[in-house]
Amino acid sequence: MGDKNDIYNVNLPPGFRFDPTDEELVVHFLQRKATLLPCHPHVIPDLHLYSYDPWQLHDRALLEGNKWYYYSRRTQNRVTDNGYWKATGMEEAVICSTNNKKVGMKKHFVFHVGESPASGIKTNWIMQEFCLSDYASSSAKSSKRKSQPIKDYSKWVICRVYEQNEDGDDGMDQLSYLDEVFLSLDDLDEISLPNY
Repeated sequence: MGDKNDIYNVNLPPGFRFDPTDEELVVHFLQRKATLLPCHPHVIPDLHLYSYDPWQLHDRALLEGNKWYYYSRRTQNRVTDNGYWKATGMEEAVICSTNNKKVGMKKHFVFHVGESPASGIKTNWIMQEFCLSDYASSSAKSSKRKSQPIKDYSKWVICRVYEQNEDGDDGMDQLSYLDEVFLSLDDLDEISLPNY
């Protein structure tokens, strides 16, 4: 995120990280986008995600850790120049923690290199696509401003893309170096040091 070549550089104070929960992505970002409300700071860019292979994402949007975030338009055609995103069949409801209502859905996709499912080679690239639930998208349609050009903003999605490790771990649960240092300090009690 701090690279001078990044197209989408966000100036957050030191120590701040963009690590939203699924609920935060849907409620605080996607719902605001669909209802044409401003989101400050504007950290997630609009991108036609399906025009790019996952390894081409680095300089095109918000990168935090090993995850890229984009707004994109929902489409059935998730084909790039070198492959396609294939749905895994996994769909999860995104539930609001304050009222236990469904605010969105999360769909999982895996990137395959090749032109067709018969010849495609599965990669370690994973995409989670978040969309508004029917209730949220219908309220988004009714709250559009009349001065804006007519677009169906309920068709917006947020995508989280990352490369999964070989062992199936997405790296999201790994300890930071600081966590490892603090955990190793707990072991110092078990070490006997010579008395001087």
